[in-house]
Amino acid sequence: SIKLKSGDRIHLTEKEAEPLDIQAEEIPLSVVYEDDDLLVIDKPRGMVVHPAPGHFSGTLVNAVLAYAGDSLSSINGVYRPGIVHRIDKDTSGLLLVCKNDFSHKALAKQLQEHSITRRYHAICKGHFKEAEGTIDAPIGRDEKNRKQQAINRVHGKEAITHFRVLENLRDASLVECRLETGRTHQIRVHMKSIGHPLLGDPLYGPKKNPYAIQGQALHAMVLGFVHPRSGKYMEFQADYPEDFLKLLKGLSL
Repeated sequence: SIKLKSGDRIHLTEKEAEPLDIQAEEIPLSVVYEDDDLLVIDKPRGMVVHPAPGHFSGTLVNAVLAYAGDSLSSINGVYRPGIVHRIDKDTSGLLLVCKNDFSHKALAKQLQEHSITRRYHAICKGHFKEAEGTIDAPIGRDEKNRKQQAINRVHGKEAITHFRVLENLRDASLVECRLETGRTHQIRVHMKSIGHPLLGDPLYGPKKNPYAIQGQALHAMVLGFVHPRSGKYMEFQADYPEDFLKLLKGLSL
């Protein structure tokens, strides 16, 4: 090692990241709605939204490239064409994809203004004392585990989740969560913070997973927005996937 003295100069050379070669892949897509401006897709559990180190293929973007070709917005770059918002790999449900920059800008603005309706259904551990409520707690990177997010009141970003218990189950609850903000792992972190982690959650749930589901029991059920061209409000709903429904029935009282 070399000891530096006052006045010494250090020259750093930044190595450029190798660009990902994103290929279109013929992967089945469940398209709920489509027009000249956008797609609403029902994403299955286990599918990553966009390519990243460790997931170069088999993603939603690979599938959308094969489905829509060049008819995708370019605002989020070559790695996330058309992607307005994301949901976690093991979260199923509705996702918006834009075909042009006009619709992307308009919907991104709605997202920023918290005017897009996003309601999720989650199966959480235990029974809630209150039938409904709001969790207002900032979320940031977990300082002890970089792979996780956590409540961070010093460096975290604003995060607000409204919840409503839909059904009491056997040592669990079916809960509807409405996002006002969209932080990484927001529902999962917020539910854990009040003592009701999502069943099956490998990061924030119980260490043992005896449940008939791989990954967190979370489904993006409802998606609503004002269409950027027509100005009309549109709302879509996605049925529970088979594994979510099986778990729900198995826990019914």
